[in-house]
Amino acid sequence: MQNGFVETLLGAAVVAVAVFFFYYGWSATGAGTVVGYEVLARFDRVDGVAVGTDVRMAGIKIGSVTSQELDQKSYRALVKMNIKQGIALPDDSSVKVATEGLLGGTYLSVSPGGSDDMLKAGSEFATTQGSVDLLGLAMQSMMGGGDKKEEPAPAPSSAPATPQ
Repeated sequence: MQNGFVETLLGAAVVAVAVFFFYYGWSATGAGTVVGYEVLARFDRVDGVAVGTDVRMAGIKIGSVTSQELDQKSYRALVKMNIKQGIALPDDSSVKVATEGLLGGTYLSVSPGGSDDMLKAGSEFATTQGSVDLLGLAMQSMMGGGDKKEEPAPAPSSAPATPQ
């Protein structure tokens, strides 16, 4: 009976440590709900963007993606994001899908505009840039599918060379 009690106590301690690490990871990454306001953006492509994806300005997280869906009228991706309270974005700001290097994760990068008017809750970014299909570009480059056309080699001259 004593042996079962020790194993139960040890198991409970392991579960408690796991719960602590989960809570610490959750709070340290800011994965909880961000208090702020919602803005919208429409993209041609949003490869790698999912709910929870960071929204950054100058490399600093200012919000996260809250939803994404296909706009049935324009057939573009409609992305909703929550921007932290206290961060005002000029209404001529732009947003693009960016990556953290070649193998890094995807995030939305906001470039501030110069307008004195600010985006309000429910507003939409006027300028967006979707994700780039790097694999498609690499394959096109390797297969020679670029816009560059090769000039045919000049035909060899049929006239014999004259000695001097």
